[in-house]
Amino acid sequence: MLRTEYPRPQFKRDAWINLNGTWYFDYDDKDEGLTGAWWKNHSFSKSIEVPFSYQSKLSGIHDLDPHEIVWYQREFTYQKTDNEDLLLHFGAVDFIATVWVDGQLVGTHTGGETSFEFEISNCLNGSATHQLTVRVDDPVKSEEQPRGKQNWVGHSFSIFYTGTTGIWQTVWLEPVSKQRIKSLKFCSDIDKGTVNITGKVTNFKLGDQISFDIFHDNQKLVTASIEPEANTFDVTINLFDHHIFRTMFHNDGWTWTPVHPTLFDCNATLSKNNQITDKVTSYFGMRKIHADEGSIYLNNRPIYQKLVLDQGYWPDGLLTAPSDEAFKKDIEMSKKMGFNGCRKHQKVEDPRFLYWADKLGYLVWGECAAAPAFTATSISRATSEWEEIIERDFNHPAIITWIPLNESWGVPQIHSDPQQQHYSEMLYHLVHSLDNTRLVGSNDGWEQTVTDVCGIHNYGQGNSNEKEKYDYFVDSLSNWQKLVSQPSASWSIFAKGYRYTGQPIMLTECGGIGYVKSDDKKGWGYTSATSNDNYVSEYARVIAAIAKSQSIVGFCYTQLSDVEQEVNGLLTYDRQFKADPEKIKKINSFFVPTKIKPVDVADK
Repeated sequence: MLRTEYPRPQFKRDAWINLNGTWYFDYDDKDEGLTGAWWKNHSFSKSIEVPFSYQSKLSGIHDLDPHEIVWYQREFTYQKTDNEDLLLHFGAVDFIATVWVDGQLVGTHTGGETSFEFEISNCLNGSATHQLTVRVDDPVKSEEQPRGKQNWVGHSFSIFYTGTTGIWQTVWLEPVSKQRIKSLKFCSDIDKGTVNITGKVTNFKLGDQISFDIFHDNQKLVTASIEPEANTFDVTINLFDHHIFRTMFHNDGWTWTPVHPTLFDCNATLSKNNQITDKVTSYFGMRKIHADEGSIYLNNRPIYQKLVLDQGYWPDGLLTAPSDEAFKKDIEMSKKMGFNGCRKHQKVEDPRFLYWADKLGYLVWGECAAAPAFTATSISRATSEWEEIIERDFNHPAIITWIPLNESWGVPQIHSDPQQQHYSEMLYHLVHSLDNTRLVGSNDGWEQTVTDVCGIHNYGQGNSNEKEKYDYFVDSLSNWQKLVSQPSASWSIFAKGYRYTGQPIMLTECGGIGYVKSDDKKGWGYTSATSNDNYVSEYARVIAAIAKSQSIVGFCYTQLSDVEQEVNGLLTYDRQFKADPEKIKKINSFFVPTKIKPVDVADK
């Protein structure tokens, strides 16, 4: 059985039951399952390896034809007790999941990229063996459904890849106390040396005590405890009080950075009258990200971001990584080439990837799949999705930026349509209202509204017709004006009624050099290379153009790996380097000049 690792590293309990593995499976192309009560009396004709979608090789099915309704079923063993609840967790199911346990309807969840859970103890029969059934409705041709890079025509083409239907992340059970810690949220403040911990308690009772033990390198540093007066709690712990932090402060050894990804473990224990009812382990990083005067700062120091666009696809698993090691390998290979982070593109990634980003020191820009159409339904779905994304991933220090919209996908008239502009602003303010610890973008690439980062997509940098926008001449006006006023595509950098107001400028998509190393494979890229040496020289040409600009404070190169017909990856689809990583790293290690400040922006 693949994918056996604990699925939720930011909120971990010792007891859990992995439900990955072989399940019964069937298509329901005629939508007969509900009227035929398949959760009770259906004879399944297929089997599938969860958590891999039926389109993938690792599922054991590998069927590329679209099937919009699918059913899953399996048995599990659990003996019900009076003092315990049983939580049924789904990492992600694309798109609408309806769940039955022992013939009883448990609930429904809509949204293909975020985690959800049901408390199922009241649905269990009196035996030790139970039946779990899942129906998934994935209307792949729906314009209102967020599908991101998944194709809707039954085959891959252009920038769209094989679709994913159904369960595609780990399914698991968690026996828990009826009285338990429901959530934990960490907000670090490096200026004050504190960490604020908030959360909720299920079935709270007066007299409950919550204690926190904070560790660094397995050494206990701080212990604190509180007695909440309600089912929510809020405590601020001063880490500067510990002598180790006073020593480490001067060399930044205690903050989280890509070079020194320092993490602190935290054990949270719920008890009453010295009787422990629940214990959760988590971790956090002391990390601050902010923008000011055209620069981005990590822990109050300017940082030049060298990101790589990461589609999060694998040849055998598609959206599902074949193993936990695959996440780690992608990050290590990226860092070996001199990148310090990635932009996860049109996908909410598995928490295990974010865990490795936290552990290894890898900046992440978070994004989610877009719906093609602008409707009330697509707005509602996107809003719900972002609320769930931030709830799940808030504690990961590696995430430094959220990107709610990309290249006008789902908002095709945003340049001049006030309603679509309001939607963009709404998402920006919604995300900021839920998370004040990160930067938030706008409609990344072009036609931006309110935004913390001016993200420009340009696959022509380094070309002769783009030269003047990137070269910096001391005696001329700073080239930020050319960058934001002379778009390289058919769309303006800012939507009508909006303008550049001094935000940090980044090339958030660039490069895209297509290079196929074997004669038996064909594909496309934005530009092309014909040999290893030509590939390296083309990469150097692209990056050199960026390095000349003193107005750009970072870039995101397209892309980490090939994906199906798209061959502009630095790696092949099966994760082999296309060129010597040391050569790519040397090119990426260009000197970063002190960026000029785009002064008097408001008056230009």
